[in-house]
Amino acid sequence: MARRKESGLADALFDLTAALPWWVGVVLAVIAYAVLHRYAVMEVPTTLSAGQKGGDMLSAMVIKGLAVGGQYLVPFILLAAAAASAIGRRKRQGLIAEVGNDATGAALRTMGWRDFELLVGEAFRLRGYAVTELGGNGADGGVDLTLTKGGETFLVQCKRWKAFQVSVEVVRELYGVMAAQGAAGGFVVTSGTFTEPARNFAQGRNIELIDGPALKKMIDAARPAVADKEKATSAPAAAAAATAAPAAAPVCPLCGSPMVRRLAHRGANAGKPFWGCSRYAQTKCGGTRAIEA
Repeated sequence: MARRKESGLADALFDLTAALPWWVGVVLAVIAYAVLHRYAVMEVPTTLSAGQKGGDMLSAMVIKGLAVGGQYLVPFILLAAAAASAIGRRKRQGLIAEVGNDATGAALRTMGWRDFELLVGEAFRLRGYAVTELGGNGADGGVDLTLTKGGETFLVQCKRWKAFQVSVEVVRELYGVMAAQGAAGGFVVTSGTFTEPARNFAQGRNIELIDGPALKKMIDAARPAVADKEKATSAPAAAAAATAAPAAAPVCPLCGSPMVRRLAHRGANAGKPFWGCSRYAQTKCGGTRAIEA
């Protein structure tokens, strides 16, 4: 896969933030605006005072000038990256669901190379790895993902090949990069299959070869754990919402009409709410019910 050319500071900030959870970008945007705005509105003396150096005044003017524009530009970049992070996260989850729900394997076979890399990265996240997507704008060549787990680094090369088997040269290439970077292991992931020489070369070299069916099994094995986690996270919120929801209005025990919430104005229960018959004004029905705490 061809690599992207060197980018500027703004692009680097965007890429770094987009790799983080979306809410981190939002928090950073707020902090950046608060800090830069403070410098943007600071007073800069136009004349030197006693003991003040000209270089100090010039530095203050430069900082103020950069902060005036930066207080809006930097938060904008961070918020845009946060939006990209949220959109990317949703897309990755959609790819996982699409492949996981497809029993025929057609979704995996027809997937584009960029979506395939996103899918593979998300599959490793589901296995507990921290994933860095190296990105690019081509369809082949090089290491595509860097994984971190337990203080060790692993390299991943993705090959979305439908009609060809991945050859031993691809596995040798990854092994060489692993040795150069001191990686603990590596993975070659394909939507197709591997040649027998490729499988033989990977043995004993801490390289795992994952073909299309194995990738599908990896996703299927990880999805229940994620679903259970999401269910456990949403259960307390659902319970709280149910607790906070107002009780449904009962029916009058005397006439069967719907009841309404009323407030006692006199007697021993003055100031306390109760259920009263909604037809009291028409029929003088005196049906009441206590409101349970």
